[in-house]
Amino acid sequence: MLTSKEIMELIPHRSPFLLIDRIEELEPGVRAVGTKCVSFNEPYFAGHFPKEPVMPGVLIIESLAQVGAVLCLSKEEYKGKTAYFGGINHARFRQKVIPGDVLKLEVVLKKLKGPVGIADATAYVKDKVCAEAEMTFMIS
Repeated sequence: MLTSKEIMELIPHRSPFLLIDRIEELEPGVRAVGTKCVSFNEPYFAGHFPKEPVMPGVLIIESLAQVGAVLCLSKEEYKGKTAYFGGINHARFRQKVIPGDVLKLEVVLKKLKGPVGIADATAYVKDKVCAEAEMTFMIS
């Protein structure tokens, strides 16, 4: 398990844009599972939407991408590098994510050739899929 402090040693994201709290499972270069505890105090809830707060889908995708970055950058040959989006394919949002939810964020690496990779990413609340996507990324 990795704590927020250990996550910040691998990826450059910081508050308020560090969108993962823990890494629960990590098999470098293969699979990672992280969590994000969604709090009513998140700054985006002030405007999205004040009467019915919903976590923006793009931030769920970003949370998944950050878990994916930990997955790749935990490999010895990529330590100290940065992972960048190359593309997001087949993104689907299945249910709302609201304050009090705990997102389980699972990323599985499908292909990594040199600095370019493709991963399948799925976000869950409890056992229900709330978002999924295929992500392409570059490491430099």
